[in-house]
Amino acid sequence: MSSTPSPAVVEAAGALVWRVRLRRLQVAVVHRPRYRDWSWPKGKLDPGETPVAAAVREVAEETGHDVVLGIPLPGLEYRLSDGRTKRVHYWAAQVAGRRDAVALRARPPVPRASRSEIDRVRWMDVGTAARRLTRSADRAPLAALVTAYRKGRLDTHALVVARHGSARKRSAWKGPDADRPLTSDGARQAEALVPLLSAFGVAHVVTSPWRRCVETVRPYARAVGMPEQRVEAWSEDAHEEAPGLVTGHVDALLHWPGDGVVCTHRPVLGTAFEALAARARKAVAAQLPSEDPYLQPGQLLVAHVAHRPKGPRVVAVEVHGPKA
Repeated sequence: MSSTPSPAVVEAAGALVWRVRLRRLQVAVVHRPRYRDWSWPKGKLDPGETPVAAAVREVAEETGHDVVLGIPLPGLEYRLSDGRTKRVHYWAAQVAGRRDAVALRARPPVPRASRSEIDRVRWMDVGTAARRLTRSADRAPLAALVTAYRKGRLDTHALVVARHGSARKRSAWKGPDADRPLTSDGARQAEALVPLLSAFGVAHVVTSPWRRCVETVRPYARAVGMPEQRVEAWSEDAHEEAPGLVTGHVDALLHWPGDGVVCTHRPVLGTAFEALAARARKAVAAQLPSEDPYLQPGQLLVAHVAHRPKGPRVVAVEVHGPKA
């Protein structure tokens, strides 16, 4: 007896773009004339596109705003009329400002949606938006956004920790380990990081000076026209001798108010994540990878950092990139 294949899942992504005016939290809501509804800017993923990249692109298409993603918000999942499941990924987002100009250089031009698709974009106080949203389910990510704002967890910057892409095997490489390069798969993984890093507004690139790490961040550094900062402390050898240097550097990056990425090696990740955990909410610390290998080659962890009177606080984390 043959089993019936599961219905396909339609992946989509979008964002709740927010701002504060006169101490009032506001969000951008779009009107779709075809459906006569008010909803969040969102849309289906293009072939080969990640939810992160799709969220940024769809917001630009439907609102005309370039945005930088912040904390992840609850997504939605529902059944379509043809039996398929639609899964929508959401993030909080802010309109890109001056400090985000570097990251925007890595993005291709995005044409605006036609007026037959989106005919109105409105900033609304969150209470008004909750009433105007056509689908009741759309209020779930809004409620999470409001809660994060009230708890001081909405206005964040990103610290991204990346593991270098797939590299030549040690057994097949006769030169110094520091010179071991990426494979062709690793090079593709490095290129795939460009839209991810741009979406989170990365404007500062730090890397181990070893070749495979430098090659992993080089496509992004070139796309934004910015040199990478090579820091010996993030190499395998330096970490083995003085892991405390990594801990101190993580803490310094957490205090820095901009969005940045650091690329390093598998043996260094555990120390980096312990440093993040020390600055994280208990529930968030529990979500950090805790077992070797921590991340797969070419994966990255995004730590969303809120600044508090007592210092930086990691309020959310998420992992993106190639799956195991």
